[in-house]
Amino acid sequence: MTATAPTSPTDQGAGSPTIRQDADDLSAFGYDQQLHRSLGKFASFAAGFSFVSILTTIFQLFGLGFGFGGPAFFWTWPIVYAGQFLVALCFAEIAARYPLSGAIYQWSRRMGGEVIGWFGGWFMMIAQIVTASAAAIALQVVLPSVWSGFQIIGDDPTLTTTSGAANAVLLGSILIVVVTAINCVGVRWMSLVNNIGVTCELVGVVAVVLALFTHARRGPGVVFDTGVPGEQPGYIWAFIVSGLMAAYVMVGFGSAGELAEETKNPRRVAPRTIRMALTVSAIGGGLMLLGALMAAPTLGEELAVGGLPYVLDSVLGSFWGKVLLCDVAVAIFICTLAIQTACSRLMFSMARDGRLPFSSTLSHVNSRTGTPIAPAILIGGACIAILLVNVGNSAIFATLASVCIILIYLAYLAVTAPMLYRRLQGWPKGTVAVDAEGRKLFGLGRFGIVVNALAVIYGALMVINLAWPRAEVFDPAGEMPILRWAGPICIAVTVLVGIACFPHGKTHPRPVGNPTA
Repeated sequence: MTATAPTSPTDQGAGSPTIRQDADDLSAFGYDQQLHRSLGKFASFAAGFSFVSILTTIFQLFGLGFGFGGPAFFWTWPIVYAGQFLVALCFAEIAARYPLSGAIYQWSRRMGGEVIGWFGGWFMMIAQIVTASAAAIALQVVLPSVWSGFQIIGDDPTLTTTSGAANAVLLGSILIVVVTAINCVGVRWMSLVNNIGVTCELVGVVAVVLALFTHARRGPGVVFDTGVPGEQPGYIWAFIVSGLMAAYVMVGFGSAGELAEETKNPRRVAPRTIRMALTVSAIGGGLMLLGALMAAPTLGEELAVGGLPYVLDSVLGSFWGKVLLCDVAVAIFICTLAIQTACSRLMFSMARDGRLPFSSTLSHVNSRTGTPIAPAILIGGACIAILLVNVGNSAIFATLASVCIILIYLAYLAVTAPMLYRRLQGWPKGTVAVDAEGRKLFGLGRFGIVVNALAVIYGALMVINLAWPRAEVFDPAGEMPILRWAGPICIAVTVLVGIACFPHGKTHPRPVGNPTA
């Protein structure tokens, strides 16, 4: 593809040369511009940041990390960030060269071929559906604490009780219905809601950090304290397990790539916002962790059980604590919205290539809203069905929410591993070198092989760590011993079902690559 003359930054409206160039760029891959291309830089960043949603996830998972590793579990945060940033660098480079919806599917397919691409998309799609359900159910942890009227079913809001579980499903289902409706009415509405929500979450993160640091009871040296509330032998193993908290949180930063066909000049914007979403999340989350450890009333069992809410209650008091809970509820809302949006674009992209049952329906884009409505509705229904598991057994639901993260890391490996193989063969030489404005694309240059190889090694180690059969993680109550094997079982079942669903010779996907790839 030949370079075009740069356009003015102000020439970004509908029908502008930049948007027309983006449409022509998309056609080189064999696709028509069906989705409405209206997202700017902040909206692209917001898609990735709201998926990670540090205010939601750290609020939920602080106790998990501290309970296993004590205050020194803090160091797992920068370690996981470093590993994920290697992955993000690889994603940024490939996003610049393949600005297509359904990023993980498209990237893994174009690096590793049809089979790897299909399984990369399959892993990510299943993981996103379960993750959206897990995000939605978090409303039960927040809303009844803000106002007792949100406890519609029964009077016990605890997730593990019958009334708490049923109410969690009710609140989560309402949330799923709302985000599904937003996704159906168009990407502009989704972007507007998401942008407002991300702004609220950023303000909330800053407010939490300031509150924690201004009420510190001890210095930052607390992060070198290896005292573990449970006094487990062999600190290195406790430290490794505590790293699951950071591993659960720092995923989804590649969502900016999922919306590439709705983003202006995605070859330039998506690579930058992928890296920015992860880095801003890592900085904000790291400060929240440090502040919580410095401000916690005690560093014992109370903190392991109560987590971040326990610290904030002591720091903020009842009124401001409820204000913060409202902000956390907003973060949960936009997190669920972002995950469902990303999943709907992934499903649309796979269906457009004829890789799913009922592909013609799932790949249809409403001409008025510019969105694939059928995938959003199907994903919403699947999320509600998964939520119902919590009524029957909250332990199984919690385990599902944990092991689905393994599938995300496997989907990432489906990109980085074949990408390394292709890189050893000379990639990305010969691919498009400039964006829609004529500027050079992001690339790793001579560091590509080293960064890519480290990203693959990191990803493989994280899959092993996440899937390792640990009773204290997957079956803490000791009631269902089989749950400790949930990771390997989940991987095996997902692969077997994927093999059964793989469209052997039934479809004719678009050719891999583009004229210059």
